[in-house]
Amino acid sequence: MTAELLLDVENLSLTIRGNPILQAVDLCVRRGEIVALIGPNGAGKSTLVRSVLGLIRPDGGRIALKPGLRIGYMPQRLSVDNTLPLTVRRFITLGTPVSRGQILETLAEVGAEAVVDSPVQAISGGELQRVLLARALLRQPDLLVLDEPIQGVDLNGQYELYELIGAVRKRRGCGILMVSHELHWVMADTDQVICLNRHVCCSGHPEHVARDPAFLELFGEGARSMAVYHHHHNHRHNLHGTVVEPAEDGAHG
Repeated sequence: MTAELLLDVENLSLTIRGNPILQAVDLCVRRGEIVALIGPNGAGKSTLVRSVLGLIRPDGGRIALKPGLRIGYMPQRLSVDNTLPLTVRRFITLGTPVSRGQILETLAEVGAEAVVDSPVQAISGGELQRVLLARALLRQPDLLVLDEPIQGVDLNGQYELYELIGAVRKRRGCGILMVSHELHWVMADTDQVICLNRHVCCSGHPEHVARDPAFLELFGEGARSMAVYHHHHNHRHNLHGTVVEPAEDGAHG
């Protein structure tokens, strides 16, 4: 039985000041599925995401969302003025009023409950990305849209965030549309990769895309040896990426 269709984008096109940004783009995301959107800078990835979120009106094509679809969005970056007194607890509830219990539960799910009362400006890059993910999860989303979720995070923190995203998908059964800059940071258990350079260059399972001539032409032959992200270890890291203790029962932190 085919999983429930959450998002269906068909023949999407957008031109800005005579410059074609998106050309006949198709993609779909089903419940429980991870779809990774990759491509170089200027490929139209963020524009496509903003179109899906309803922030940009395309010139042509169709965007169909499941009726009543709840979307949780994790932006690519966040800048908070240092003079603004804003704790993590207050930040993640902006526009989403929830109880303190729900806040703590969701922060615990992403491993960031320790920073609940910290100023947003004082937490690390890895902590901030987890807080942003928690904010998206507070909406109880059917679809998670993650715009380069590992940006500004060190190597071990990147491993941990990808494992966390995979765990969220398994636990909640939501669909995930994730923007990534390069294929070698796409998760090994991604269901589909869409390689975008204003149009869809190629798509399919990560291992298939890694061998596709269109992908190799776009990223160079060196990309073949880098794809695809795999990470298995028998330990866990704290929010700063430091190994803290062996994992139990195969857990990865």
